[in-house]
Amino acid sequence: MKLSAIKEILPTLDNVEFQLENGNFVPEHFHVTEVGMITKNFIDCGGVVRSEKVINFQLWNADDFEHRLKPEKLLKIIQLSEEKLGIKDFEIEVEYQSETVGKYNLDFKGKHFVLKNKTTACLAQEACGISNEKPKLNLNELRNNTEFSCNPKSGCC
Repeated sequence: MKLSAIKEILPTLDNVEFQLENGNFVPEHFHVTEVGMITKNFIDCGGVVRSEKVINFQLWNADDFEHRLKPEKLLKIIQLSEEKLGIKDFEIEVEYQSETVGKYNLDFKGKHFVLKNKTTACLAQEACGISNEKPKLNLNELRNNTEFSCNPKSGCC
């Protein structure tokens, strides 16, 4: 989700809620402790120099159980970050600590934001000898190969 999208969604909400992909919600007394832009300059395993920019939101739970971040307040924090830091319309990455600090992509579902698990990937698969194509298999060969078949008496069915 880009920054422009969250700015459009916030005015339509009564509360700001974040949910993890596993269904758990971030406690409602969370704080947004940081909004910033992260620039990552790196080289991939194929030798290509790359650069990424993301908007970073850091969520934090405190012992302030009465705290509730309202959409208007988060919108003001975003506007202040745009003004003071020159933040542009990039993808949002959210940092949130459960067992460890995790980084999540952001999505929206109905009335709450969803923290989508991020995954790693090889950006230079051709340089590493990793094929992008899935192997083509002949289904007739699979049917006749006992390694891939199931016998009703084998206990696998």
